[in-house]
Amino acid sequence: MSKSMVWSCNEWDPLEEVIVGNPLRARFPTADPSTRLAEFPDRSLEDIPQGPFPQQIIDETEEDLGAFVAVLKEAGVTVKRPETWPHEATFSTIHWESKGFYNYCPRDIMLVVADQIIETPNVIRSRAQEAFGYRSILVDYLKSGAKWYGAPKPMLRDELFDVDLSRPTPRNDEPAFDAANVLRLGRDLIYLVSATGNELGGQWLQTLLGEEFRVHFLKDVYFGSHIDSTFAALRPGLALCSPARVNDETMPEILKQWEVIYSPPMEGQDTHDADYLSRSIGSKWIDMNVFSINPNLVVADRDQTALIKLLERHGIDVIRLKLRHSKLLGGGFHCVTLDVRRVGPLERYFD
Repeated sequence: MSKSMVWSCNEWDPLEEVIVGNPLRARFPTADPSTRLAEFPDRSLEDIPQGPFPQQIIDETEEDLGAFVAVLKEAGVTVKRPETWPHEATFSTIHWESKGFYNYCPRDIMLVVADQIIETPNVIRSRAQEAFGYRSILVDYLKSGAKWYGAPKPMLRDELFDVDLSRPTPRNDEPAFDAANVLRLGRDLIYLVSATGNELGGQWLQTLLGEEFRVHFLKDVYFGSHIDSTFAALRPGLALCSPARVNDETMPEILKQWEVIYSPPMEGQDTHDADYLSRSIGSKWIDMNVFSINPNLVVADRDQTALIKLLERHGIDVIRLKLRHSKLLGGGFHCVTLDVRRVGPLERYFD
């Protein structure tokens, strides 16, 4: 068997291979209790937008992603893209039926930990078949020697979402979480308990990874969706975070061992589609979602001038690009990627 193509232990080591999503045939997720909990806790089911995203949005997003891919390839990175999937098709279980969502954010549905690639038990029903768009890529990784796991498939029954929507978290009836609830820091991982990840999901992840890894829970701090618009791990000893979500008191204990810099306010917040502005409570900080090519180089939203200056003051060069519809589609540069191979050892960075 050849050497595994999968090896990524953190968010910053030099990048060799990445999956970049696509927006093709993307649509709003089906209006059901799972979508309301994870994306629209402030709306009734009747008020959740439905149907395909406008073709102009899809075309412009694919154009932006193409520019991003070109930059990655110029840096010597191997880039893979998912298949176009028929998200408009209906699928079902004995408890519910749904249409699909998109393949824009591979970060949400797959987690790479060292030589393991894990399909996670996503919270939104519309994502239940999303990983199939990456199936041929995953098979190639398996053939190369990678360890490919799938979490227990969640039933996602209505009662899982029967919770207080002011503090939206799926009940602990079964493991349910998105991969983007996890921040990878070598042998330590921070797991956000939120609308897209219950505590039982983190317990399952710890069981799978074993004693070689430590899963640290971040609870009762921020409930809106994923961790990567709250924290960015830039290099050993340096992390970026949102001051609207976390402060010195609520900072995860292990990150208190590092220097943590607080992002300035996001700029250009009046340029986004009104449908999204009241969508997820996490949307405001999506443009803090930087993606590292190596410890000294990140890709960031070109309009975030104050954030770029902050990163440069800390010795990090910035490639300035744009995802024009990052808010409407719910994903910045970190979200739309899955870093499959980075050069660097598996280490423990914390006591």
